[in-house]
Amino acid sequence: MTRLLLLSVSAGAGHVRAAEALHAAARSRPGIEVRHLDVMDFVPAAFRTLYTDLYIKLVEHSPTTWSMLYRIMDRTPPSAPLARLRRAVERLNTRALRKAIGDFAPDAVVCTHFLPAELLMRERARSRLRAPVSVVVTDFDLHGLWVVPHMAGYFAASDEVAFRMQARGIEASRVHVTGIPIMPAFGEALERAACAAEFDIDPERRAVLLMGGGAGLGGLDEVAAHLLSIEADFQLVALAGRNAKMLERLRALAMRHPGRLVAQGFTDKVERLMTACDLVVTKPGGLTTSECLALGRPMIVHAPIPGQEERNCDYLLERGAALKAVDATALDYRLRRLFEEPRTLAALAGRARTLGRPHAARDVLDRVL
Repeated sequence: MTRLLLLSVSAGAGHVRAAEALHAAARSRPGIEVRHLDVMDFVPAAFRTLYTDLYIKLVEHSPTTWSMLYRIMDRTPPSAPLARLRRAVERLNTRALRKAIGDFAPDAVVCTHFLPAELLMRERARSRLRAPVSVVVTDFDLHGLWVVPHMAGYFAASDEVAFRMQARGIEASRVHVTGIPIMPAFGEALERAACAAEFDIDPERRAVLLMGGGAGLGGLDEVAAHLLSIEADFQLVALAGRNAKMLERLRALAMRHPGRLVAQGFTDKVERLMTACDLVVTKPGGLTTSECLALGRPMIVHAPIPGQEERNCDYLLERGAALKAVDATALDYRLRRLFEEPRTLAALAGRARTLGRPHAARDVLDRVL
């Protein structure tokens, strides 16, 4: 029996979802015992608040500050005093995690966030961990924090990310282009009418899916209200994720627009929800956009988080899989254009599908195992 350990960090939803996708893919393989641990479940509350809640507050309320920090951390070398201090603080707050890893005694480890990769780099250097450790980058960009030395494998979302890995000194033999791991369900053949019926969506009418990430960020209710003011025949499905307050506001808005707005909270059937819709309006997170690409769903991207989501946005625009809306007026214009030009919508969908990697989780496991 091979013991596979997956480590993620719940700073945003994408890192955890990538690990869950690998977990789901590994469960279908014989002879594999797989365990997924969220690093934030093993740290003191104060550290967790600083690491996750502060990040969400920064990107929501002070994106300019986050943009500055993103650039500074990207340029800071690992040997710099600030970087060494950061790693020391992380080590002091993750003793329980190191014990949990030792108790499981994995044969292989895959990290979907740089924090556990950095911690295990030190454990391997001191011969306290013998299992090979790999890292999966969960955006279409490479930030300096992800360049953790001495990993057994580095998994990239695209050829360009792989090129950047090698440019930063990672051996080409350890770099693999697999795409970002998403749930195996995104690789299945789905029937639109059946998926639409599950969510009370009319499959004969155009449907637009509005997403704001796992935390429900991005002023979804305001964006939804604006979209509903557009004079066009379409249904709007707004996905609030785990944001209960946002879901409540969306449901109130739906009551004022009967038959036009479907307010949806967290669901583990996103692939079926996407299949039921013609177009996705979303923040360009790495996991969400990978899911759209796998299903060939065209996107209008908006409100990217400075840094990683801006780079994801660039990737989609350069390859013709999405349009970008810089404000509400642009969103109005883009949506009207796509409704009036079905060939443009179809072209976006076709290019999205060519970029999709629905079996990324399987491909990562093939290398790791």
